[in-house]
Amino acid sequence: MIRKLALAAAFLAPSALMAQDLPTAPYLPLDMAQTAARAALDACTAEGHNVTVTIVARSGVTSVVLRADNAGPHTVGSSTGKAFASASLGRDTAGLAEFIAGNAQNDGLREMDARLVIQAGGLPIKIGGALVGGIGVGGAPSGDVDTACARKGLDAIGAE
Repeated sequence: MIRKLALAAAFLAPSALMAQDLPTAPYLPLDMAQTAARAALDACTAEGHNVTVTIVARSGVTSVVLRADNAGPHTVGSSTGKAFASASLGRDTAGLAEFIAGNAQNDGLREMDARLVIQAGGLPIKIGGALVGGIGVGGAPSGDVDTACARKGLDAIGAE
């Protein structure tokens, strides 16, 4: 009997140690993504702008898309590309556009991945210093307005 217990313990101990060593990664829960998207959409709608808001996870996978009534058909792709760029590169898309415009050797960033939209309106989502996703807004009359609405979404969930 003791022999069987010792044998069982010997087989189970390594798997318990392996499970403890698994890495953990922060992520953006769906309810927070929905809250951020709704707040951004409401902010733009309150100003009379028909936009689309997209939230993507850190991996670039789309979590939420909210499209206002009468938002243009191009706004879905625009907001998704901005969110993807911010999540992928960890920077705001307006800053990326300026970075590229300021130095011709950085032009390759635009061509790096067809999913990137490098225009104002995308912000990285950081919580507790960890990059957990990106938010993109498309369809307002300017990128500054898109960005301001995106910021309202981040504020709603306490993101940096």
